Amino acid sequence: MSLISVVVPLKDEEGNVAQLLARVTTVLERSVRARGDDYEIVAVDDGSTDATLRALRDARAAQPRLTIVSLSRNFGHQIAATAGLDTSRGDAVILMDGDLQDPPELIEAFLAKWREGYDVVYATRRSRKGESGFKILTAGAFYRIIRRLTNVSIPVDTGDFRLMDRRVIAALAQTRERHRFLRGLVSWVGYRQTGIDYERDARLSGRTKYPLSKMLRFAFDGIASFSEIPLRFATWMGFIVSGFAFIYAVVVVVLKFLGLNEPGFTSTMVAILFLGGVQLIGIGILGEYVGRIYDQVKGRPLYLISTLERAAVRPPAESVPGEPVSQ
Repeated sequence: MSLISVVVPLKDEEGNVAQLLARVTTVLERSVRARGDDYEIVAVDDGSTDATLRALRDARAAQPRLTIVSLSRNFGHQIAATAGLDTSRGDAVILMDGDLQDPPELIEAFLAKWREGYDVVYATRRSRKGESGFKILTAGAFYRIIRRLTNVSIPVDTGDFRLMDRRVIAALAQTRERHRFLRGLVSWVGYRQTGIDYERDARLSGRTKYPLSKMLRFAFDGIASFSEIPLRFATWMGFIVSGFAFIYAVVVVVLKFLGLNEPGFTSTMVAILFLGGVQLIGIGILGEYVGRIYDQVKGRPLYLISTLERAAVRPPAESVPGEPVSQ
């Protein structure tokens, strides 16, 4: 008998909890329980400030297969998703958002591909309802830029909505980097992977947790986690500027001998500001990488769990890790 886990990180999603659990449960009852298998839903409350946790606990009275992981504070979406993956016990684990933009009905197609032998089944967004043209344009550009900058083949237009086999979850458990980019890590571990196209729905209620500032930070986390090209960019800029400076020095010397060189404030200031700007860019890029090293070497746990309420399901026959308190 297989155990299927669905992991859902939640932050201030009280208006979505009831319908989310209802739709996920309907799909799992039809595609899992009907086959004689079992399932669990792992909901991770990432330090919500509204009634999300209370809504989950109210739902648990009628949903014995619901596991509630309450983190000690807000650690961010990628860390909350990691906590859910660490807590899950399924032979296959589906990761999805709690805003119902990822349709739970796609789980059936995920499971069908998994039963064919695929270790990862990811969902590729064919369209994105309820999102601005600016966000769609920038998101599309990001996926294509990161694919060119990294040596890992990360599928374009693909978020965290996916199914992962237990051995993929075990591989991810060995990667404890703090600035996490899960969709990149899943591509990095390899194994058999395939995609399914779908239309992403509009958010049911609430507002996005990824404004422009967070999206930019997330984009840089993805690039910095899988590419050293920004560091090389600073080096290239140094060589290019040095080349121009050398050529300009030769020109100045020639003009001096020809008696055509007249000292000018403008050219001096342009050179100083240009060189200073390039140096600051290089130092800034280097600082971003050094800051990530600093965060990593401190060795703090990725997250802390405040409470863990387990679902009443029997784990698979294989050994399951003990209850996580901090990771």
